[in-house]
Amino acid sequence: MRRERILEAAEALLLVHGGLPLPLAEVAQAAGVSKALIYAYFPTQPDLANALLVRRFAEMTAAGLEAAAARPDPFDAAQACADLYLEAVAKAGPVVHIILRDPFMAGRIDPAVAAVRDRIARRLARTARLTLRLSPKEAVAAVSLLTTIPEETGRMVHAGDLPLTRGRELNRRLIGSSLRALTPDLG
Repeated sequence: MRRERILEAAEALLLVHGGLPLPLAEVAQAAGVSKALIYAYFPTQPDLANALLVRRFAEMTAAGLEAAAARPDPFDAAQACADLYLEAVAKAGPVVHIILRDPFMAGRIDPAVAAVRDRIARRLARTARLTLRLSPKEAVAAVSLLTTIPEETGRMVHAGDLPLTRGRELNRRLIGSSLRALTPDLG
């Protein structure tokens, strides 16, 4: 229970501060616990950030993210992953993005989280490379760029700037049109 309160407070402050490290005195105050208790659960800032990542990735995995990435139709796989990621960001904010992109976390990402992230990204990039006839670097770039669509749409929903139904619609249309634009002319 207290661990969850700490994670909730840390997540909320991460969204406010937009990066790491988090001021643990603020986390403790927001969670209604002592700073010493935070250190008991999370000895280092990377431990706290990784606990947030593990939590978010567990939710996305439970929602079917890896199964979505494994769908046989590449366009369906990309759309399903984008839909799931939009829902996650709309619910919790861009927590995953903030932590994964923060220079403070370079080389400190939990190996299990990195493995899930890399498995999904590799699967989507490989499919994009083969289906869309992209070079390996272009495929990785395409996956990275396409990820920003549900991320930003979800962020706007989370912030209250966009209703969820409209966010879902925009996400589907933008992912679909982006994939169609990348599709080689086979004629």
